[in-house]
Amino acid sequence: MGLLDKLLGDQERHPAHPAARAREAAAGAATSLAAAPVLRPSNSLKDFLWHLSDVQNGHLLDLGPVSQFTVSFFIARGFKIYTEDLLRDWREHLVGEEKRLRAAQVGGAQSGEEFAMPAIAARFAAASLQYPAATFHAILLWDACDYMDADAVAPVVARLYELLRPGGAVLGLFHSKRPEGFYRYRVHDKENIELLPARPLFQHIRILQNRDLLNLFSGFRTSKTFVGRDQLREGLFLK
Repeated sequence: MGLLDKLLGDQERHPAHPAARAREAAAGAATSLAAAPVLRPSNSLKDFLWHLSDVQNGHLLDLGPVSQFTVSFFIARGFKIYTEDLLRDWREHLVGEEKRLRAAQVGGAQSGEEFAMPAIAARFAAASLQYPAATFHAILLWDACDYMDADAVAPVVARLYELLRPGGAVLGLFHSKRPEGFYRYRVHDKENIELLPARPLFQHIRILQNRDLLNLFSGFRTSKTFVGRDQLREGLFLK
């Protein structure tokens, strides 16, 4: 399977006529606008905020797209906010690796282990999230682990552990069934997360069971999960 087979759609591999691409983009935009945001109560968010309630001048890393709702919410609580759209960065990394692979093949170079997924994932983990160790009191991971290749998820979680201060917290979301749509997330208030329909960056890859989560976050001293009725499992992980 090619790298871009892991991306949703084949536009990079088989570009359509510009008019066709415009129609597809308009249809995708119309679909996104037609789907209303979903507001869901979040037990993990309440615990996450309780855990951070005594933090003064905290630093928080949001691994989704920039959301003014989320930024304003945490700034009001004295946090400095950093944003890294992890899924978009992973997608761009795969696109870049695909271009490197094609160039190597055109040049007659062998494409072996260097372009196997473990090596690609290792390069991503080394190049992304370039912050000093123990920078953050809190990290919003959202559902990125469900969409990234397994070879990339473990190094990313290990990197998040390094970036957290002792006692820091990670909040994650995990699908217990294949989701019906692709969403991005923001904090609506102290008890609710808002799910925002978006044009997909990836197809859903995996279902992480509770034991998978415990293994993935085994370095953390505390792991707590909440199972919702909407097929989302929430996780709170404390360093």
